[in-house]
Amino acid sequence: MAITTTATNPLDALSKSTDSGSKSGTGKTDTSATDRFLKLLVTQMQNQDPLNPMDNAQVTSQMAQISTVSGIQDLNKTVETLGTQFSQLQAVQGASLVGRDVTLIGNKLDVTAGGTTGVAGFELPSNADNVKVQILTSAGRVVDTVDLGAQPKGLNGFTWDGAEADTNYTFKVTATAGGSEMTSTPLMRDHVYAVSLENNKLVLQTSISGPVDYSTVRAVN
Repeated sequence: MAITTTATNPLDALSKSTDSGSKSGTGKTDTSATDRFLKLLVTQMQNQDPLNPMDNAQVTSQMAQISTVSGIQDLNKTVETLGTQFSQLQAVQGASLVGRDVTLIGNKLDVTAGGTTGVAGFELPSNADNVKVQILTSAGRVVDTVDLGAQPKGLNGFTWDGAEADTNYTFKVTATAGGSEMTSTPLMRDHVYAVSLENNKLVLQTSISGPVDYSTVRAVN
């Protein structure tokens, strides 16, 4: 009696079968992939060499591998679903920002039309001994310097009286501690008039900055 032997790992054969199915556009499901694996494993056991049968540990290892692959596929689907739901939740939350002012990353000074007072802020990683704010025109010319003195860690705001009509201002913050300059994040006030989802990210449509990512928001005014 002729004996047919095989040393092929069912996972290898299954991978080739799955690749072929993907290229031909058959659209096999995860369940059918598992079924094909089990059929290949049974076929391998039926045609194994009786004098050199598969080791139990080898069979267990192959079963564990297909279980791991299936589990990862299920986990990926779950994460994808949660990602979609999170994006939808963000859109609902973002809708509540329409018509409100927010504090976000940026260095433009918010000056009310026809007014003379600019409002902005900054974020410090630690306490600062001295903070100075330079006010600049749209051309980059320094028109004033505001000395704020010592400021605490976190969000800080300031106002500037001296704005002229129809002039767009920016500002630059210089903060020092122990004689060394520290990195600060400029924050500006802006008005949200619409929100949208772009590539599953919440985007705020603002009056001054235009479209900005929701992650840049530091506070809601």
